[in-house]
Amino acid sequence: LPRDPAAAAVGGRALWHVGHSQPAACDTLFDRLRASGEISEVDIWERKMLAWQQGETGLASYLDRLLGSRWQAGIDAAAQLQRSYADITRIPTCIGPECLGSGPLFVAAMHGFIRADTEAAMEAWRKIAPHLPVEPHYLHAIEEELAFYSLVRSVEQNLSWVDEALPRVATSRVIELRIRHALAQRDWHDVLHWFEYFAPEDQEESRWQYWKARAHEQLGNSERANVAYALAAQGRNFFGFAAADRIGRSYSLNLERAPIDTALRDAVAQWPAVQRTEALLRIGEEGLANSEWLHAAANGSPQEVRALADYAQRRGWHARLVQTTITAQLWDALDWRFPEAYREHFIHWGQQTGVDPYLLMGIARRESAYNPVALSPAGARGLMQIMPGTATLLSRQLGISDPGPYGVLDPELNIRLGSTYIRDMTERYRGNRLAAAAAYNAGPGRVDRWLQQAPEEFDLFVESIPFRETRNYVQAVLAYRVIFESLANDGSSEGVAMLSQAEKTVSYDGSMLARR
Repeated sequence: LPRDPAAAAVGGRALWHVGHSQPAACDTLFDRLRASGEISEVDIWERKMLAWQQGETGLASYLDRLLGSRWQAGIDAAAQLQRSYADITRIPTCIGPECLGSGPLFVAAMHGFIRADTEAAMEAWRKIAPHLPVEPHYLHAIEEELAFYSLVRSVEQNLSWVDEALPRVATSRVIELRIRHALAQRDWHDVLHWFEYFAPEDQEESRWQYWKARAHEQLGNSERANVAYALAAQGRNFFGFAAADRIGRSYSLNLERAPIDTALRDAVAQWPAVQRTEALLRIGEEGLANSEWLHAAANGSPQEVRALADYAQRRGWHARLVQTTITAQLWDALDWRFPEAYREHFIHWGQQTGVDPYLLMGIARRESAYNPVALSPAGARGLMQIMPGTATLLSRQLGISDPGPYGVLDPELNIRLGSTYIRDMTERYRGNRLAAAAAYNAGPGRVDRWLQQAPEEFDLFVESIPFRETRNYVQAVLAYRVIFESLANDGSSEGVAMLSQAEKTVSYDGSMLARR
């Protein structure tokens, strides 16, 4: 602080403007910045509103005591709104000196109100918005959240307001939801209309080029459709592959296979970071070994990182290899991102259960990134992230002993159980791997409900999945299976199909459910 007060002020204000308590070590800095006026009463009020949004009532009460009498009306208004968001139409619109507290207060109040009751929040907003003395960025924050939650919760009576407000807010997440709403309605004109509001970098994504192409195709503009499909097909992802299928092209893998210099390959084992990693592994310090290794991957030159990846591959460190490619962003090094880990087990149990082994590989790669001891916060375990309760049921079904929470980590057993479960899901949906993958992630009960309301075509079904995690999961697993099969085909996607003809043409609706 004494050496560079300007830098301290910038850093201190950044530490101040959060909705949670900071370590006690920050107190001296905050006190000095308040004494110098670098942290004003407006800053104190803004932090109080952030604390309210995050439910930090203790911090909010503490900040009340730092405010002067000119803020009492604002403190009272905030207390009133905490009791009832509906009172937002009854409190003063001018909060604090020169109304400088109005924006933070109404953003915080609407933040809670919108989540509690989006329809009522919209009704209140229509009444107060024209009269608020707040800066445009506060209005934008409120309207963006109103539009987002109106679309997420399908509040149809808010849709006309959303369409009027969307050109003003126009964030990627709101435009995405508006296009997905148009797709659910099969309103292809609206798909094209709202596509134009995306930022250029969003428009270039395979997903949105695909839907632009589909819209043109449905509206009879085949030439424009083919141009957009060709752009989409450049992507190595679900919609890129789906676009390639539409125009009869091979999948774009963009596979990079950079050779490793022999001298570098021989030298890497002597690098200090590699020797420390090996030493830590010998004494069972897996976590420290990973930290050491990934620090080297994050700080090495491109050539050094590739040498590390090559070393990990040769050592059979599958999970560490995958993490190396993620840390170093080696997105096109597919042989390393999608290694031949546990291949013999996937092939064997795929054959035994009648399940596509490349689908199994794709699921394991998405579930655990090939970490055989992966443990999720929910308790799922191992390569294919099997819940202990599911392992018990599957073991009983197979007539084998319950492996328990640690036995299920055995890679082959984990693959056997996961293969059995995905077989059951595939049978449930008449052999459909797309629906089975969705059920593996979200559970069959949810997928059954989604199919009852689904829009029939496979791509529209994927886009209609209400859970973002499951939408992304299904797309990733099916794209990964293409990559695994292509790598098994020496890196060529010739003859590889993401979906079977039946999976592309079947109606994704209640008729897909097998009789049980």
